[in-house]
Amino acid sequence: MKFIIISGRSGSGKSTALRALEDLGCHCIDNFPVRLLRVLVDNAPFDHAGGERDLAVGVDVRSAGIEQFARIWEELGERDDVECQIVYLTASSPTLVKRFSETRRRHPLTGADVDLRQAIDAERRLIEDISDLADLTIDTTQLRPADLFRIVEERVIVKPHSGLNLLFRSFGFKFGIPVDADMVFDLRCLPNPYWVNELRPLTGLDGPVLDFLRADETVDKMCGDIIGFLEVWLPRFAASHQSYLTVGLGCTGGRHRSVHMAERLGEHFRRHYANVLVRHREIKPNPPSASAPP
Repeated sequence: MKFIIISGRSGSGKSTALRALEDLGCHCIDNFPVRLLRVLVDNAPFDHAGGERDLAVGVDVRSAGIEQFARIWEELGERDDVECQIVYLTASSPTLVKRFSETRRRHPLTGADVDLRQAIDAERRLIEDISDLADLTIDTTQLRPADLFRIVEERVIVKPHSGLNLLFRSFGFKFGIPVDADMVFDLRCLPNPYWVNELRPLTGLDGPVLDFLRADETVDKMCGDIIGFLEVWLPRFAASHQSYLTVGLGCTGGRHRSVHMAERLGEHFRRHYANVLVRHREIKPNPPSASAPP
């Protein structure tokens, strides 16, 4: 049985993630008392065929006994009959303020002497231990509910014991480093297609940009060095039972060099790993015109 904890900051999409898991066949419970997690696992629900269903539980600052979570989770992790994982959802504090203001929902920690911003900061500190234990962190700052559903389907509901799940994510440094990145490679030293007028409106997915970058030997050298590094160390991550690894590839704006490199790395490592995804954070259906070089 797979036992999934959905946790994170209020307003970051935990309810959406739980609904996604429920739609995908999990038995889901929100705001469950932490001290009863072991009892819940011992009495796991069954499907109509009599087999155990995967179980997903929402745990956050509302959950009774939250301060006991780390100890209880360690005990559950020692069991051989349960595959445990924690998915932690977060978003930037300004985004959370905006979401609560727009929906007029009340944050669980607000009160007569605690305003919304103070509550958001206090919550982050209270669930810091869960954040540190997380197998997968998802930053929903720029995600729509449909995007979060897709990520849950692709990265949480995977084949049992399927090994390391790799995600190569391109991004722009001027928009910030992805919070879920386990390691980051800086590509800003590579030749920049932005400075070629006819390539500026294109992305690293377009043929002319691909030709431009492949023509420069430093791009191939950087790609080869990153592949060499990852081929040495990814097996070590897998051997330590890490389920998810996100590799960030960054350039200035996240539309040319980083996109190209993420695609090349994804193509290479699909030959060696069953679960490899490539995502481009800064490429959207109608991207705004860039005011700084990507």
